[in-house]
Amino acid sequence: MNHVTLKTERLILRRITKRDMYALFLILKDEEVNKFLPWYPVRNLEETKEFYEERYASKYAHSQGYAYAICLKENNFPIGYTNVSMEENHDFGYGLRKEFWHRGIVTEAGKAVIEKVKRDGLPYITATHDRNNPRSGNVMQKVGMTYCYSYEEQWQPKNFPVIFRMYQRNFDSNDDFVYKKYWDMYDNHFVETL
Repeated sequence: MNHVTLKTERLILRRITKRDMYALFLILKDEEVNKFLPWYPVRNLEETKEFYEERYASKYAHSQGYAYAICLKENNFPIGYTNVSMEENHDFGYGLRKEFWHRGIVTEAGKAVIEKVKRDGLPYITATHDRNNPRSGNVMQKVGMTYCYSYEEQWQPKNFPVIFRMYQRNFDSNDDFVYKKYWDMYDNHFVETL
């Protein structure tokens, strides 16, 4: 079972539960927090519950998948989330309420989750960020990921073109392996000098 609780210096990383719907609503309703994410901000608790059922309850029903609430130790109240998908891309993702930005919280949480997936034997993780959101790329770098390439995608469901930067970190000895699915899928792909 991958859904064990993790603890860091400041944080508790645990499952998101049905009791956390209001906390999840505070994260998912904020337009600025969700601007670069592949969904629209939720408008109410009902939409939050639907989001939870679709994105979290289904993961927790299986033993695979890494999906954590990021909680401060002092109150165990979710202020963000971090996850690694069990799909082929092993996509590393995160979100955090903006009043907690610029404190290294996502980096701290991300390092703990990445150590867990590494111990559990995942060969690599990837992550992508909108080129217009360089702070997300900073998090990827701080957790030990390396920029590989960029590509342009007609982004859904928001339906506009986005240049994504793809980062990766390998855990096995295959340092030369690059996950090329996005490169192969999109005609407009290139390597930037960062």
